[in-house]
Amino acid sequence: MSTTRFLSKADLEKLVTELGAAGVNVVAPVSATEGTTKPYAAYRPIRRLAEASLDAGLPSRSLKEVFFPPTEPLLSWRLKGTDVEIEETPTTFPKTVVIGAFPCDAAAVEALDRVMGWDYRDELWFGRREATTIVSVACAGIDEACLCSAVGLGPDSGRGSDMLLVPVKGGFQAEALTDKGEALITEHEERFAKPKDEHAKAAEEFRSRARAKVEANASVTPVQIQEWLKAHFEDPLWDGVALRCHGCGACAFVCPTCHCFDIVDEPDGIDHGVRRRNWDTCQTARFTVHGSGHNPRPNQRARFRQRMMHKFSIYPERFGGTVLCTGCGRCARKCSGGMDLIELLRIIESNAAAAAKTGGAP
Repeated sequence: MSTTRFLSKADLEKLVTELGAAGVNVVAPVSATEGTTKPYAAYRPIRRLAEASLDAGLPSRSLKEVFFPPTEPLLSWRLKGTDVEIEETPTTFPKTVVIGAFPCDAAAVEALDRVMGWDYRDELWFGRREATTIVSVACAGIDEACLCSAVGLGPDSGRGSDMLLVPVKGGFQAEALTDKGEALITEHEERFAKPKDEHAKAAEEFRSRARAKVEANASVTPVQIQEWLKAHFEDPLWDGVALRCHGCGACAFVCPTCHCFDIVDEPDGIDHGVRRRNWDTCQTARFTVHGSGHNPRPNQRARFRQRMMHKFSIYPERFGGTVLCTGCGRCARKCSGGMDLIELLRIIESNAAAAAKTGGAP
């Protein structure tokens, strides 16, 4: 059974300060205005809780960046005569605690654990994962683009979190969900008080309101969608959908579960350089171009279909049912072509229901 405590706002402030004083990196949503006059939230290092914005809304970019940076070196190299000296990038990282992760972002990190440990073990990813404790805060529901409940999660889901904080009067009900969460309580026991009945009642009321708000946005059946996708690879639906897709990749870059990358050797001089991993996306035209010039996904129809197939068919088939989407809604909010994931899933589910009535016809 998980340990449940009450964490006051004052004690959360002290906890952040104590972690920093102990040399722990603390990351939290922070309000920012870089390059724009409109404030937005981003996961950034903090020294004091006052620097964080736990109520500023879902960060524009996801928690994925803490474990999988947009660009990072894999190794450096230097020519020494006819030899090449290789210096590998360290795979151990300083202890980190994330305070205020959104449940959809924490769940995405767990989903990517399967990918990063599937056919080989990504040491950079797991080095950061092992060093990091994720403390998420139950979400009240952002807007009509949220669909976490429709993909098997919820605004109060604890999947991927080491500790879940549920807002109550004066602070949070804190629920340790893993050994890391239990260790955080043990190491800072004076910050976590015994909960009262009123805290449990308030926490359940918060969760009920949040679930109701998000569940009203969408109700789909991922298994039904998966079966339709597998049987309708060449469906005319993709032609119409692709007309709205610009192929810019914005959806992939803000998505907490997209994980495509490219690897390039970047010379820093005539005899030395860095091999670097950079984010990439299957939505751009050159992503799948072969050395021969052949492109197996030559148009946006094929590329957008791949995105949907990967998230709602390929990934769940490979990893046991869970879809590669946590319902954060970022893709719909950022799409310049007005692509709405909820709308598209409803169309697919409607098509699947129609196909079932006609014995599998389109």
